Amino acid sequence: MLTSRTLNSTLDRMLTLNRAVDQAVNAAFAENRVWIPAIDVVERKDAYLLVAELPGVDHSQLDISFEQNVLTIRGTKRSSFEPSHAGEIRVFAAERVTGTFERSVRLPEFVDGDAIGARFDNGLLTVTVPKAKAAQPRRIEISTADHTTQISNSSDN
Repeated sequence: MLTSRTLNSTLDRMLTLNRAVDQAVNAAFAENRVWIPAIDVVERKDAYLLVAELPGVDHSQLDISFEQNVLTIRGTKRSSFEPSHAGEIRVFAAERVTGTFERSVRLPEFVDGDAIGARFDNGLLTVTVPKAKAAQPRRIEISTADHTTQISNSSDN
């Protein structure tokens, strides 16, 4: 006698097997999952800009520090679901990485560490590190021998 299973029961068994495999693999590697947010660092004439993608991170969970020309961003990305008791929820897929993160960038020596500013908008953190006045480009006037001579001659009168 030939028996057939319904599509729902076959899918349910596949999802159950998939979940069991995911749980086994994730349990082994859960402690090793690391989230490293993407960052861009660009140089302008007057400042360095660091832009970090931090989707799902609350600004209250961010910490920015600057020490010995190293800018460090630390934070925590919380999970969108937190079961209070085991078995309350059934996760079919959990691909988004959560947890703590840290990114550090060494900047050139001539920056104004006291004037660093940060803005967090729509999951993008933009940190502006102004260059020190000594490091900013400036135009240097060139004097000529004729100009110097005229000044000294006019002072003789």
